[in-house]
Amino acid sequence: MSLPRSSVVSKRRARTTTTSNLRFSPEPVSRVEDTGLTQLWLQDLALKVLYFQGYLTGFSVAEAIALPFAGIVDQILEALKREKFVEVKTQVGFGEGSYQYAITGAGIARAREALERSQYAGPAPVPLDVYNDSILRQSRGRPTVHPKMMQQALSELILSDRTFKKIGPAVNSGTSIFLYGPPGNGKTSIAQAIGEILLEEDMYIPFAIDIDGQVVKMYDSVNHQLAHEEDVTESGTGKSGSKRDPRWIKINRPFVVVGGELTMAGLDLVYDDVNKYYEAPFQAKANGGVFLIDDFGRQQVRPRDLLNRWIVPLENRIDYLTLHNGRKVELPFDVLVVFSTNLPPRDLVDEAFLRRLRHKIEVGDPTYDEYRHIFKKVAEGKGVIYSDQGLAYMLQEWYIKRNRKLRASHPRDICDQILDISRYLDVEPEMTKEMIDQASEAYFVEI
Repeated sequence: MSLPRSSVVSKRRARTTTTSNLRFSPEPVSRVEDTGLTQLWLQDLALKVLYFQGYLTGFSVAEAIALPFAGIVDQILEALKREKFVEVKTQVGFGEGSYQYAITGAGIARAREALERSQYAGPAPVPLDVYNDSILRQSRGRPTVHPKMMQQALSELILSDRTFKKIGPAVNSGTSIFLYGPPGNGKTSIAQAIGEILLEEDMYIPFAIDIDGQVVKMYDSVNHQLAHEEDVTESGTGKSGSKRDPRWIKINRPFVVVGGELTMAGLDLVYDDVNKYYEAPFQAKANGGVFLIDDFGRQQVRPRDLLNRWIVPLENRIDYLTLHNGRKVELPFDVLVVFSTNLPPRDLVDEAFLRRLRHKIEVGDPTYDEYRHIFKKVAEGKGVIYSDQGLAYMLQEWYIKRNRKLRASHPRDICDQILDISRYLDVEPEMTKEMIDQASEAYFVEI
């Protein structure tokens, strides 16, 4: 039994934790050897950046590939200059970093060769083993929730004690939650409230990872929210100075949501045939946070096939992804997976798979008292004049007589109808019999 989903999403809770509990912070790099990448690979990356962007200063090249100028990018540019792949055109400030570089004809030819292999021209990736280690180390920093914290996190929701008591242990498990029950009772809102708890914690992820020369883009501005103190440039790279490796970015622990659009292909490395690099799958982008599969059972693939995809990751906390050449790569699976469905569990999963889902939580219809509590709170929040007599009339006429189920989302929608009608009639939005009848008739559909 919940208040509207939007009220949960819009409420930004005060940060209750600090970054001091992070177990991982990317060490600064000062030499090419520290990057885990070859100088030739980095030279190609710099050439591709110059090929696409034209004249750039040394500092701008360093920013574009997210590596320090001193000790790394200066060495790369010096090597390219010796080979006559780039040349210095002018100086626009003080120091070597202010030299403006241009790509030569020979550099263009080499850049085109590199572009045939991959058109990736962004922040330098980090090696796969470094990324895997970072996820394992940061998994220890996950917040542990307690009843008081859960009460604060779920303060916008009105839940039965039976449901509330199951959520905290499920969050602490960090493994999997199966939320089921009729539509409109707050399953997605519960998942979003869980995500809000994790949003109070920071973690580091790389912009991209390197797998034997193949680039996999990891940072996604849609699914990743920058930590409040993080700064990014227009090109997307962090301004990180010497305090840490600038190939990493600090984000709030991720909360990734997919719905009916989810396919099996979206759960593996997605290879771009044109640009010739990979996009990380949803669950990899959710590492360290929450992955919500909303409207489970309504995807384009069979529920059984989708569930079978999760058996190994859920049991072993390891995921196996496939490169386009058939090679399998191993990534940690540090994800709290939340399945949310309106469909009966028996129509979706068998008993064997249900055993693998650590926590099963039914989110049922509200009681009459819970419904009244929800309606009163929603009405006050939306500026609708609440009336116990009006609610009693609505329950009798539009629920009991019509054998209609109570849903926690109905108060929000009925109040919105009342507001629409009152604005049209230029009257006070209040729960009169006439207003309730008109709002209910416009909202409910007799099936």
